[in-house]
Amino acid sequence: MDLSQTTDLWYLAQVKPNSVAIAQRNLERQGFHVFCPLERITRARGGKFISATRPFFPGYLFVQVGDGAAPWREIASTLGVSRLVSFGPSPAPVPSEIVEELQRHCDDDGCMGPLTEMAEGDEIRIANGPLADFWGRIVKLGPDQRAWVLLDIMGKQTRVLVSRGDLRLAS
Repeated sequence: MDLSQTTDLWYLAQVKPNSVAIAQRNLERQGFHVFCPLERITRARGGKFISATRPFFPGYLFVQVGDGAAPWREIASTLGVSRLVSFGPSPAPVPSEIVEELQRHCDDDGCMGPLTEMAEGDEIRIANGPLADFWGRIVKLGPDQRAWVLLDIMGKQTRVLVSRGDLRLAS
């Protein structure tokens, strides 16, 4: 779908707790186009590393509505949806450039890649993989979207090669 030639508007729907999949499924059944960017995470559970995906914006979905249409009650009364984000009496549209940029950073599975370019010397946090939640510094950017990262592991400076998609800039 070429979004650059459509006049449809995007809105942000707040969903009920733990209801993202329910709201997405029900909105799509009603014919709405829904976008929910995901992020890959790794968690340690029971001594094992478990990889999973979760919403990049927990509790929210983007819903595309045709220009001129105003199905606010349909959307707000959808099972799993709490409300449409509003500033004033009517829902506020999300600039289409923002949604298009987010979509460009998603892979085929809908998972977000890095939003900002990283440079050598940047402080980072590893968000995915067996080194999840380690903090470090980028030493060198390698080929194939990888980066050499210097980590402090048990008091020793260790250099590791990590996918850039698994890195988040420290904030």
